[in-house]
Amino acid sequence: MDINFPLILFALIVLGAAIWIADIVWLRKHRDAGAKEPMLVENARALTPVLALVFVIRSFLYEPFQIPSGSMEQTLLVGDFILVNKYTYGIRLPILRNKVMDNNDPARGDVMVFFPPHKDQYYIKRVVGLPGDKVEYKNKVLYINGEMQPQKPLAGNKRSIYRQRLEQLGDVEHQIQLNITVN
Repeated sequence: MDINFPLILFALIVLGAAIWIADIVWLRKHRDAGAKEPMLVENARALTPVLALVFVIRSFLYEPFQIPSGSMEQTLLVGDFILVNKYTYGIRLPILRNKVMDNNDPARGDVMVFFPPHKDQYYIKRVVGLPGDKVEYKNKVLYINGEMQPQKPLAGNKRSIYRQRLEQLGDVEHQIQLNITVN
């Protein structure tokens, strides 16, 4: 289970804002004229705007993700970091993940980060099928709407159980890796 970072960030912003407002409304009036501002208030005043800026950038503009598994190898390796453009397909509310504005539709070959229904861990996958498509994978070959998707062999170790191919999805070419021991 992944940590809900937007929720934690939002809670810290609310807490910092509450401390800052409490100081303005009540604490400052009860402090001696020459007394130094408490460290908690000083930190809340300094960090809350920064946390709010980070929250807005990560929620609506760009967010970093780390590749969690080897399912995208040849393109993305386990542990790699990617920076995701959050408004390419539309705007979602942070924390709730409800879509509030549509922008573009996914295209075949796009790499997407998404949360599957009823899961807390994000997935990073390549778009293969679009709504209405019939997608089949037979004998290590991808078929979309009955059409075989072209693959070109790439040079590699012939003794390996993996074969490297260049696959084309629409206008997008990318490398794939096939395990020849598994159907």
